[in-house]
Amino acid sequence: MKFIHTGDIHLGMSPDCDHPWSRERAQAIRETFEEIIRHARERDVDFLFIAGDLFHRQPLARDLKEVNYLFSTIPSVRVVIIAGNHDRVRPNSALMSFTWCPNVTFLMSEEMDSVVFEDCNAQIYGFSYHTAEITEPRLNTLDIKDNGRIQILLAHGGDSRHLPIERSRLAQSPFSYIALGHIHKPQVLLDRRAAFCGSPEPLDKTETGPHGIFFGEINPVSRQVTALEFIPMSQAQYISLAVSVTPKTTNGELAARVSQEIQTRGLQHIYRFIIRGMRDPDIVFDLNVLESRFRIIEIVDSSEPQYDFAQLFAEHPGDMIGFFIRALQKENMSPVEKKALYYGINALLKTTDERSQP
Repeated sequence: MKFIHTGDIHLGMSPDCDHPWSRERAQAIRETFEEIIRHARERDVDFLFIAGDLFHRQPLARDLKEVNYLFSTIPSVRVVIIAGNHDRVRPNSALMSFTWCPNVTFLMSEEMDSVVFEDCNAQIYGFSYHTAEITEPRLNTLDIKDNGRIQILLAHGGDSRHLPIERSRLAQSPFSYIALGHIHKPQVLLDRRAAFCGSPEPLDKTETGPHGIFFGEINPVSRQVTALEFIPMSQAQYISLAVSVTPKTTNGELAARVSQEIQTRGLQHIYRFIIRGMRDPDIVFDLNVLESRFRIIEIVDSSEPQYDFAQLFAEHPGDMIGFFIRALQKENMSPVEKKALYYGINALLKTTDERSQP
């Protein structure tokens, strides 16, 4: 038995909405979901499991129709879905009256439910969110017995406010595979038995690394997963990079290095840069010109000006600069104390420079 495990697709979301590439990211989410459907067809899988948050918000009838059309293009694939906290089932939801194509099963109940597929000797369990949060560890109290079928669980959660999960309890369950959603970083929780699929497309700057889907195979006799493969799918990644500078580094040099790094790694990706090291006190790094050319979501300047405090104190022993250095400088300074000293000295030096002007 072959399956694809996905979830947290968040159709309808526009990541990085305050940036010019936001519309392209929204389109990428849709295109990657279509690519998942193609994978299901080309790999001739038996099941497509969607472990919650197919939609970013409450889906409208037109949203359901679009997705249902895609499911209709893979009629031999059994699609099983649960709702997550974002697309939870509400009393007035279009889900309540929607008719899915024959190969789709939506486990909409708030309580644990299941569907049996006799031809595959499989039983799929799951339940949907009807509230924004589920704080009870409901999976800890499941009473599921081994019934001779391939038993698979779909669940959405993994943090303190959304279905807390205990790995040891999952390990004791009779499930052949546990398809988890909600945590956007793909990870295997139990070797070939439980995994968070992650979001097929990364959705914000914290979601670095590869994103995609899991493809698995289950032996019908042993009912054990014999293979579990992560397949990268995302069109772009969020990449966080640290760039080191020295007092000799100029703004132009830094801009050229950042530009080269982006072109080497790929223009399709979205970057966050952290500038580290010591810089010339007279240099102010300004990379705004690059933000108009590339997908740069954030630039954090953590560099520190390399002041010669001994020389400064010798030149200003009796004025405010000397007093400030004597009052604040000490060994083993914290990052906050260092910033206070650097900012204060920088402000005082600028004041001195302005007063010296004719």
